[in-house]
Amino acid sequence: MEPVRWGIAGFGWVARDFTLPAMLAAGDRLAAVCDPDPAARAHAESLGARAYATVEELAADRSVEAVYVATPNHLHRPMVEVLARAGKAILCEKPLAHTLDDAAAMIAAVERSDGLYGTAFDQRHHPAHVAIRDAVRAGRLGTVTAVRIVYACWLGSDWSAGSGRDNWRVDAAKAGGGALMDLAPHGLDLAGFLLGEPLTAVAAMTQSRVQDYAVDDGALLMGSTASGALAQLHVAYNHPETLPRRRLEVVGTGGLMAAGNTMGQDPGGTLTFTDAATGAGEPVPFDPKLSPFLAQVRAFGHALRSGDRSAFSGARDLATMRLLDAAYRSAAAHTSAS
Repeated sequence: MEPVRWGIAGFGWVARDFTLPAMLAAGDRLAAVCDPDPAARAHAESLGARAYATVEELAADRSVEAVYVATPNHLHRPMVEVLARAGKAILCEKPLAHTLDDAAAMIAAVERSDGLYGTAFDQRHHPAHVAIRDAVRAGRLGTVTAVRIVYACWLGSDWSAGSGRDNWRVDAAKAGGGALMDLAPHGLDLAGFLLGEPLTAVAAMTQSRVQDYAVDDGALLMGSTASGALAQLHVAYNHPETLPRRRLEVVGTGGLMAAGNTMGQDPGGTLTFTDAATGAGEPVPFDPKLSPFLAQVRAFGHALRSGDRSAFSGARDLATMRLLDAAYRSAAAHTSAS
């Protein structure tokens, strides 16, 4: 497959430390970067890429065919609208945007352009999660009754990933929320991926209990699918990282699949199946070296080159954003009632 010529909008730590290495491992090429930070542009140039200060300049670069958008949430809409008008394929970080209105405008812009668009829900590409989905499809778990996810970390207000930049993730005007906004989209999308059907209803409670910022530092979310499967998500910015904090379980009448330390940026983790009839457990094989970022970049490249866009859907991602908005409205209603 011909290498994809990538641009990156927002050359921060996720783009620099995870997505770019995945692009290069996939055999693709970094053609250009846009970032307002001179240091980020200098870094890009040291890698042999062209560097721009604005997305308009990046969009005008005809050598760039696909752009990974990794800016703060409130900048997703203007970035995507410019890139869609320029006819670029777009892979945009989650959540779709910092507000539902912006998310809807983004998808409308993408649909007008008829270009390839995907939200970077890398967790659906983790090989352990693919193995769980395959087991569900094959009927190994019987009738699936519930998905349970814990995806938590410690995020203080001064966190900067060594970049020296402000932690926009705890700024409501830039992020749109806190732990629920940042971490729950992965769980919402992943639950639908594993079950083979999306969640259709959600409710949530948030907390601002430990960290010294205005947005939520933890949340519990529950939801259900049209067929009656349940989902439970615990997300947090107030969970010490020395404690177990990343677990995924899918339980059914035939057994339970449990994944440990698969949620997140890194490859590996563990996956086991417990048989409902015998109670016996066994490890489930998957590729422990394949990172979800590399698998996602490969899938996007395949969609771009083959024209098969089935792995990516702006409409599906907008539906996930509606669930996230409903979760926040549910939490706000509970707070007002109490």
